[in-house]
Amino acid sequence: DRKQPVLVGTVSIEKSEALSASLKKAKIPHQVLNARYHEQEASIISQAGRSGAVTIATNMAGRGTDIKLGGNAEMRILHEIPADATAEQRAAAIARIEDEVARDKEVVLAAGGLYVIGTERHESRRIDNQLRGRSGRQGDPGASTFFLSTQDDLMRIFSPDALEAVLSSKSIGLKDGEALTHPWLSKALEKAQTRVEQQNYEIRKNLLKFDNVMNDQRKQIYEDRHEIMNAESITEMVTDMRHNVISDLVSAAIPEHAYAEQWNTSALKSEVLALLNLDLPIEDWAKEEGIANEEIESRIIKASDELMAAKRARAGDKFFDHIEKSFVLRLLDQNWKEHLLHLDHLRQGINLRAFAQRDPLNEYKSEAFNLFNAMTARLSTMIVQNLSLVEINTDEQTFARMEAQKREEEEKAAKLTRTDPALEGDANAADANAPIPFRKRFDENDPTTWLGNVPRNADCPCGSGKKFKYCHGKID
Repeated sequence: DRKQPVLVGTVSIEKSEALSASLKKAKIPHQVLNARYHEQEASIISQAGRSGAVTIATNMAGRGTDIKLGGNAEMRILHEIPADATAEQRAAAIARIEDEVARDKEVVLAAGGLYVIGTERHESRRIDNQLRGRSGRQGDPGASTFFLSTQDDLMRIFSPDALEAVLSSKSIGLKDGEALTHPWLSKALEKAQTRVEQQNYEIRKNLLKFDNVMNDQRKQIYEDRHEIMNAESITEMVTDMRHNVISDLVSAAIPEHAYAEQWNTSALKSEVLALLNLDLPIEDWAKEEGIANEEIESRIIKASDELMAAKRARAGDKFFDHIEKSFVLRLLDQNWKEHLLHLDHLRQGINLRAFAQRDPLNEYKSEAFNLFNAMTARLSTMIVQNLSLVEINTDEQTFARMEAQKREEEEKAAKLTRTDPALEGDANAADANAPIPFRKRFDENDPTTWLGNVPRNADCPCGSGKKFKYCHGKID
């Protein structure tokens, strides 16, 4: 009878729909706002402040919108006035709606403003305060009430076990359905919410520590990638990779301080053939008197450098630099994506290490570091192998022709798709769909390149002091 608008807050969509079903049985008209029907939300929340309105909402629904007491006049004007209404009809309808909203607001203000009811307390005090803050906006009156049950998830999981035992005791004389308000209950509830907030904080803090491990590796990879993309040539970097791979191969086959009989020269020969595309007489070298692993390593490096120099001479410097950069970037991206997948799988099961009395975070750091080192070593090997095995059957002139053909195809595609109606006048309206010329690169000494590259309101590059649209950019 008071016509006071009510906003009922629930903790989940399921509970909002269960409450809606109960209100339907009681034949109480209401609206449900639970972020499931996005298109209707603006209309529902805008009218939640009308007299007698009952709105059920979750904490995520209708966020960022103030509930105006008496309703939202702009939203009613938008929905209630037909589009084909005349100016007189529209003005009369606007005046009527604004008068109804003003009168309705007076009724709501007299009833006490928006009344917020919480069906239960949320896990976070911040969410409770957000729900309370829906009422009493911008100086308007309002009130809020929260209901609590010892069977609520918050109280059942996080409150002291003695709470329900005390409340159900016959000695204090409580009956079913009887409301109880006591500072001790509020204190127990606050402690329960504090426990949840602390637990969620620790979860976020722990997750951030795990993410920082991956983030450090991500920074290193992207820093290397940007350096590769911005470099004119990465030949020096690739050469260092190849020399390091050769050094690792020799060290694995010829251990330090090992006798010549212990050298695994056959395995070294097969590895050099597979990775470097070189068939070298390594076994014969090993039989030479007084030869050491440094001499074998330098001979392999020399042969590999000669092979790559021959490929560069055959392809041309510019084209070979393009090939090196393409191979490195493609293999870097491929290995980084696989590494991220491995880290994700590691993250899913690393907490099981806690059963062995080991810190999961330290174990994750150690395992992630080893995986990253293995990935970088594998990446270097793949880059060296791919560049050593690739066969180039073109020269610099062929590469230049390929680039020119690519540019010609881009210009042709642009001519077929790009039109600019703003540059067409009434005189050539029949040619409205005619393609415009492909935009050339700007050259301040060539006026034919200015159109489309110089803003029309900028000064003309010719130095006349006029705006470009009144000078060389003037449309006849």
